[in-house]
Amino acid sequence: MEHTSKLIKGTLSRALEGKSIALCVTGSVAAVESVALARRLMRHGAEVYPIMSAMAQKIIHPYLLEWATGNPVVVELTGQIEHITLAGKHKGHVDLVLVAPATANTIGKVATGIDDTPVTTTASSAIGAHIPVIVVPAMHESMYEHPAVIENIEKLKSMGVGVVPPRLEEDKAKIPDTDVIVDYVIAKLGPRDLEGKHFVLTAGPTRGWIDRVRFITNPSTGKMGIAVAQELISRGASVTLVLGPTAQKPPALAEVVSVNTAEEMLDAVMKALSSQKTDCFVSAAAVSDYVPAKKEDTKIASGKTDFVVELVPTKKIIEAARNKYKSLFIVGFKVESGVSDKELERRARAKVDTGICNLVVANDEQKKGVAFEVDTNEVLIVGPKDFRVEIPLASKREVARQIVDVLVKRMR
Repeated sequence: MEHTSKLIKGTLSRALEGKSIALCVTGSVAAVESVALARRLMRHGAEVYPIMSAMAQKIIHPYLLEWATGNPVVVELTGQIEHITLAGKHKGHVDLVLVAPATANTIGKVATGIDDTPVTTTASSAIGAHIPVIVVPAMHESMYEHPAVIENIEKLKSMGVGVVPPRLEEDKAKIPDTDVIVDYVIAKLGPRDLEGKHFVLTAGPTRGWIDRVRFITNPSTGKMGIAVAQELISRGASVTLVLGPTAQKPPALAEVVSVNTAEEMLDAVMKALSSQKTDCFVSAAAVSDYVPAKKEDTKIASGKTDFVVELVPTKKIIEAARNKYKSLFIVGFKVESGVSDKELERRARAKVDTGICNLVVANDEQKKGVAFEVDTNEVLIVGPKDFRVEIPLASKREVARQIVDVLVKRMR
């Protein structure tokens, strides 16, 4: 009978479905983050096998990682030759070895081939077997900046080991956010079918300012666009993400351009498209269709019985992009409200039929769990010659994966 902790596998996406990961935990205080990391990897579909050094076991108990992953924890090497079972030269090895957190001590040992813990021995075996290895340094900043540590990290990179940069704050080289690490893992294990391709992508809302403290906007959080950016990056693409005001964190591997208004977003997109060869423009942002005709350069006094704001239409970013770049592959996003499935498709096809978009991704915000301020979505993708694909309700990360699946095929 399967451990019930594994019931979460694939609940966020199938990006790591069928992949197995050896999660090596060392004696940094950041070991407390390993449970959340293991669970996040599993939610993307991975099978996670935990390995702990002796010092890691002084910070968290192995039972906790056994619960988190549903698998026994390797705490010592025995006659079962666990390091070879997981990371040896045979068909049944794991797909990736992730050392998170990685102390200065562990980094030095792996870089110089010293194998004296279950973690260092497993990592060394993986390197020798040409299994992908990613290390995630976590230590005090003074240690991270020691010349020998810097040299050891560079030595690991020269061996093909991936290194996830830490967050440098409070005089510490802190372990990155869980999602940042997961993004690196997914990118390492992804299909890489967009290698060498560059995308410009918009996400999030825009604001139309009434005065210095009031504005008109919409409920977009940018989650869907950010999920698409994550998926593109995981498949080898480079992404320039033009991001409206949102509390959501963008992918660590994206080039992010932060904007506020529709005009700023238009300018940023056109600049990004002109700065380098772009294979596709994905317009996933919820750009304001109308904004105040004038912004008062002060705060308008409150207490008025009537207050009228004149609105004017904004320029359409996808139309500007199409007018200048005739052969550019463009994907538009369109949200409707309370329409029939037939009407949703008809409205989505308008931008395709006029030649503005190659694909349009449409949804209806009145459906439960769809569009704004939720972690799920349900979309219809339409293209030329009656092309249509329905993606049922799923997490936005999973919907993004399926959208990019379609995109890859249509761009060929």
